[in-house]
Parts: sequence; C-alpha cells; structure tokens
Amino acid sequence: MCGIAGYLGQFERTELEAMSRRIAHRGPDGEGIWFSRDGHAGLAHRRLSIIDLSTAANQPMFDDASQVVLIYNGELYNYRELREKLVGAGFQFKTRSDTEVLLKMYLWKGVDMLDSLNGIFAFAIWDPRSRTLFAARDGVGVKPFYYTQTPRGLLFSSEMKSFLDLPDVDWTVDPSALRAYMTYQWGPGEATMVKGIRKLLPGHAMLARDGRIEKMWSYYDLPYHTAPEPMSAEEAIERIHDGVKAAVERQMVADVPVGAFLSGGLDSSSVVAFAKEHAKGGDVPCFTIRFDRAGAKQEGIEDDLPYARRVARHLGVSLDEVSVGPESLRMLPDMVYMMDEPQADVSPINAFLISAAARDRGIKVLLSGMGGDDILTGYRRHYALEQERYWRWLPETARRTLAGVARQLPVSIPRMRQVRKAFSYAHLPQQERIASYFFWAHPDTVSGMLAPDIRAGLAHEPVEAPLMEALGRLPASTPLVNQMLYLDGKFFVPDHNLNFFDKVSMACGVECRVPLLDIELIKAATSLPTQFKQVGREGKWVFKKAMERHLPNDIIYRPKTGFGMPLRVWMRDELKDMQEDLLSRQSVQNRGFFDPAAVQNLREANDRGQIDGTYTLLSLMSIELWSRMFLDRSQVPSLALLNPHAGQSAAILTDVA
Repeated sequence: MCGIAGYLGQFERTELEAMSRRIAHRGPDGEGIWFSRDGHAGLAHRRLSIIDLSTAANQPMFDDASQVVLIYNGELYNYRELREKLVGAGFQFKTRSDTEVLLKMYLWKGVDMLDSLNGIFAFAIWDPRSRTLFAARDGVGVKPFYYTQTPRGLLFSSEMKSFLDLPDVDWTVDPSALRAYMTYQWGPGEATMVKGIRKLLPGHAMLARDGRIEKMWSYYDLPYHTAPEPMSAEEAIERIHDGVKAAVERQMVADVPVGAFLSGGLDSSSVVAFAKEHAKGGDVPCFTIRFDRAGAKQEGIEDDLPYARRVARHLGVSLDEVSVGPESLRMLPDMVYMMDEPQADVSPINAFLISAAARDRGIKVLLSGMGGDDILTGYRRHYALEQERYWRWLPETARRTLAGVARQLPVSIPRMRQVRKAFSYAHLPQQERIASYFFWAHPDTVSGMLAPDIRAGLAHEPVEAPLMEALGRLPASTPLVNQMLYLDGKFFVPDHNLNFFDKVSMACGVECRVPLLDIELIKAATSLPTQFKQVGREGKWVFKKAMERHLPNDIIYRPKTGFGMPLRVWMRDELKDMQEDLLSRQSVQNRGFFDPAAVQNLREANDRGQIDGTYTLLSLMSIELWSRMFLDRSQVPSLALLNPHAGQSAAILTDVA
C-alpha cells in the first residue's frame, strides 16, 4: 500500500522528485525513484510496508532478465494462490511480497493478467521491450489513479496534488465538472474539477507509448449484466454469510497489525466479527467516534457510541473512542486538500481522526464496513425506489403534481425533508428518476447559481449524463433496485466514499480495506434475487439474516445512521466565520464561478429555515477552499501535516540497460 507517480515523455528528474514529495504521506516507510537511461520514462514510489517488510520488497521493482519495472499501490488478496501458479509455471521468487507476484504475473500473461487479480490496486509497468507503459486500476476503484496529458508527455499519480509543481499542466476549470460537484457533492466518472486532469476509471487499463496514451479499455465491470439466479431464501442467506466471511479472511492478510472501524452498525460489526476469528493474538483493535451530540437530535442522527461499545463487549475486542466536536470543523481546509477534490462532506474528518488514532497505536491497516449498503441495499434511496410501486403507475400529470407538493414540504423537520427529497423528481421517466436519487442539490438550483460565463461553458448533455449512459449499458430486464445498485457501485462508491477514505487514511500512513466490496462478494450479491435485498423498510435483509448467528438482534436491526456530524446545526455557529470568509459577496465575485446575488439569497433563505441549503453551502465553501489551494496556490496546508517523513533520503535508480 503506497503512493505512485511517474511520467512518460520529456520531463526533468527534479519534476518527478517534486511529484513524489507531494505524496510522501502515502509511504512513510521508504521511497524509490527510477529513470530510464534516456530519461524518457520515470517512476516514483512511496512505500507503506504491509506485506514483506524487508527492503527486498522495495519499489520500483525490477525483473533482472527483461528489465521490466513496476510501481504498485495496493494489495493482492489472492497473491498466495497466484504465487503457487507462478511457481508451477517455473518462476522463482526473491521476496514474499505481493509486488513480486504482480510483476511476474505480467511477465507470464502480459495485460491479460488483469482477470486473475483480486485486490485493490493502481499500478504502472514500464516494459522496455515494447517501450510501453501499462497502467491499471482495480475493478471497484478503491485505489486512485490520476493522469494528465501535456505537450511534453504523460504524467500520472495517486493524487492530483502531485501535479501542483509542474508548469504545463492545464488547470483550467471544467464548467461541467463544477456543476456536477455542486449537484452530487462529488464528481461522477473520469472528470475532475479541471479540464487537464482525469481519473482512470475503475476496472480500466491503459497503454502509452512515446508520451501519449495509445489505448484505454475496460477489463472489468460490476456484474449486473446477468439476471439474478433462482434460489431459496436459505440459499441466499448462506451465500452471503460465506461470502462475507471469506472476504474478511482474504483481507486480513498482512505482516503488520490490523484494526477496524466500528460504528456498532451491521456492516462494521459483521466485519469485526469475522476478523476476530482470524486475528493474531485474538484481538482486533477497533476505533469509533465519540462526539458532542448537541444538535444531533435535530438532524435525526442516532448516537453510535452505545452500540459500538455493546459490539466490542459482545465480540471481546478493544475499542478506542476518538473525540470529535464542533472544533473539528476547523479541519475542513485540510480535508479538501487531502481529498484533491472539493467533496462536500464532513465524514472525512471522522475517518481522518480515526486513522490518525490508529497510527498512533501502531496500526497500519484498518478494515472498514463500507459497501454493504452499496451491494445489498440500505440507503434511503433504495427504500424510496421500492416504495415507488405504490405510485409509479400514475400518469405523468399526477406525478408532476406529486413532485410539486413535495417541494413545498418544510425542511426543518428531518422526516419531511426526507419525503420532500423522495418525491421531488416523481415526474421524471423511470431511468432519469433513478439517476435523480443521487442528486443532492436540484440541477435547476445549481444552474441558477452559476455565473453566466460558467453556464456558457457547460457541455450540452445534462448533469446526469454519465449515470444515464451507464444505465443504458444494462439489459432492459435488469431489476430497478439492481439498476440503482449499479450506479452506487459505478459512481457513488469510487467517486465519493472510496475517494475520501483512501485519501484521508493514507494522509496518516494507514491503509483502509473494504471487505464488503471484495469482487467475489460483489459477484455473490449480484447473483441474489432482488426480493432478498430490500424487503419493505428492511434494507440488507439477507445480510441481516446471515448475521443473526453472530450478532445481537438489537445491533443487526438498529436504526441506520450515517458517518457524519450534525452539520446543519454546526453550520450556523462553528462554521459561521468560515462561511462569511469563503462566501462573501466579494469572494464569490472575485472567483467568478457563481452569481454573488444567488449565493447571498441561498445563505439568507437557509438562515431563515425556508430551505435546507446546508450541503449546497458546504459545496460552495469546499469549491472556494479547493480553488484557493489548487488554483491560486495559496492557503495550502503545511506539508508537515501530510508529509511527516518528507525529509528522508530517496533511493535513486537508473536503468542501465
């Protein structure tokens, strides 16, 4: 688990060294930099040692015979099985690392090796025999991979901030991406906030030569293209039980201590329950959030702490409680810098503080319960979609009236706020309505806030175009709930949840693993008949039944909560001064992205309680913070925050072939 960066083209060695320094936090245990003899290719690696802690497993890693060079960020959970096959095929090994397995898989099968990998990864391989760079990202998108094509060649890195010090990267803001971040709170698909930098999509790979991308292709897609299998409820329950158990066992592989997030909800508790069975020493050090509950009831947020304590006692694991309060919101600028993207969420603060506490205890790997809702249902939107059967048959005129009534409901009451959101897009056709469940701000509201120049630069397709394009690739017979889960897995998971979990945990030098997003478990989940997923109000029905033999019922069937904070309350107090600085009329006007009058009207209406604009305001604030750091290059957090080992010496390697 590490950070990678590199180039293909005409760049200076000092430029790659600067890229590597920007991501030093991702690999506090070592650094290596390699340059080809002609200087046309360069690879940099920051190491977080998890498997085979010896220096023999350092990167960049070479094959002596072919001079193929690899840099790799991630873990191969099936590397032991792959190693056995490679040994049977005549390969010999110098290390116990999964890195060497990945390198020799390439030597054995070339780009066709991708179908054999179960893990989380982003890697790049320089092959001097063909003078090509081969890069790929894992199928779910757990590990990030950014790239930019410049006049001098191709650059890539684990994080966008690597490109801050390079002069010819195009940092022109993409108006369509800006609109997307405002609408969803995150950016769907390959786009980033700037035109010149793109994300390699999950399950995609590329080949580059002579500084240019020659080919890009999809090697994996979430398996929703085939119909669910017929099976009984008992068979479905056992399939999920065994699938979760196997996924957790696979992801316990490490030569360092492994801990876990524990909220006391079904997902994290299930992961810890199975991890306990395989834990060295019989304990899984767990971490949870304890924060000031003032305002929580007003937002319908239930206290996780008593449940986390109950699960820890039930399973016999240790539990560290990490305090979070309104003062933690001062970390918002740091969070935006860490995440590279202006995601409007405060959950990353919780994840960062837990990761920091884990690292302080010597824990370098944390298991997360993320993903259960995204493969087996559990979000409010899944229940809302299931409830559509009572009204989706209405004619469009009636559904349009229903949407109009919903938009008049008060936002000050959590339940009314949820109903309002569920019906605001009732008038849309079915697939557009599925996509609309992912909106946080109404597209019309967002468009009305954009400055004229930004509106003029928008692409012709609507903001939901990437989601609609993805739905168009599914068979027409795909059950509606599976269509929504497909969008969860294609966009919400990698572009929102995984992006912030990876960035903030790696800012602490901690690897975050997600067993519930294991590709074998995803395959098992998509094979289930949909009636075993969302059953009335009960999301993840089959998962809950599977865990009844391991966890108390009051844990399994507790009300669902998020991983956030009472932001609506704290926005009026703790974030008031920051909001005034970032969203003052002068600041908005100087930036030129938004209409100052529209932003002022939004702030006033939110203060009066006429609308719930809290997260739209947070989007605006995050975008301004991001712009100051990534566009203006001002107010950038100290590198000491992210790069505690930035001063260590690097191993500089040069190709001698």
